[in-house]
Amino acid sequence: MKYEAITIKDIAKALGLSTSTVSRALRGSYEISAETRKLVLEYAEKLNYRPNPIALSLKEKRSRSIGIVVCEIANNFFSQVINGIESVAYKKGYYVIISQSHESFEREVANTQYLASRSVDGLLISLSTETTDLSHLNKLHDKGLPIVFFDRITEEMTTHKVIANNFNGAYQATEHLIQNGFKRIAHLTISQHLSITKERLAGYKAALADHHLPYEESLVKYCKYGGLIGGETEEAVDSLLGLKKRPDAIVAASDKLSTGCLAALARRKVRVPEEMAIVGFTNSLLTDIFHPALTSVRQPAFEMGQVAMELLIDIIESKHPVTKFETKVLNTELTVRSSSKKA
Repeated sequence: MKYEAITIKDIAKALGLSTSTVSRALRGSYEISAETRKLVLEYAEKLNYRPNPIALSLKEKRSRSIGIVVCEIANNFFSQVINGIESVAYKKGYYVIISQSHESFEREVANTQYLASRSVDGLLISLSTETTDLSHLNKLHDKGLPIVFFDRITEEMTTHKVIANNFNGAYQATEHLIQNGFKRIAHLTISQHLSITKERLAGYKAALADHHLPYEESLVKYCKYGGLIGGETEEAVDSLLGLKKRPDAIVAASDKLSTGCLAALARRKVRVPEEMAIVGFTNSLLTDIFHPALTSVRQPAFEMGQVAMELLIDIIESKHPVTKFETKVLNTELTVRSSSKKA
């Protein structure tokens, strides 16, 4: 049975009033008597009447909804970002529509087109690992749809962006391992063209250089889908273990790569940290109960969501075209646990 929402016409018919009278009564218009207004409001409450959001959006030229595109909701980082977004959206009277690209360019395009067709007031997006062509976003932006990027951003579009200090996070992770006596440090990372990959790789390289350790291409392994595809992390770990001079530590650049690397080493009976230390970028709440507990670079995900949403609302509600944009950089936090301590 199809759900039929109660409409103003239904209330008007039941009470023997015109639809315009009911509409004015619901809005609290002074043109309607207190008696009639009370009658309409009590009947509307009894039937659980709610205004039609589509009709309201047409009237106000605003849907009060925000589209969100992330690669995967199950990812700890992105779920925390979404919580941050919703915390601001709810207070400001906006609702969110969440979609997942699953690291697919085609799905990202389909999701953004669908959200635009639903007349969202703005879009918050973190690019998929396959996305190199931004024409689908440029078209929407050129038509006036406010867009704010977070985490995985692009320099090809002029708008607000919110990121973590990826360079510093990777630098601190690598330097921590060096200071604990590890000399051959590998880097397990995502797709080469992503902004976060470039920033974290740069931080890793800088820490090696500052401590007079050579950078070796063979110690950097790219997992295009960040461990989302089965066997991807395992293959990268096997490649590192197969080197003639294998690494004694790994900096893993994402949630799934960090936990996946730890699991892959355990399956191969490689002792952590005695034979291989690990520091990972992860926002998992379970890092303390991993075996061993995982040293982690934590991103300010919740705050990132809040800031991105606030910036988007600023664009949406601005009475004048916004021409000045900024990239907000939020600090990461390194928490040392047993996975990176030299025996």
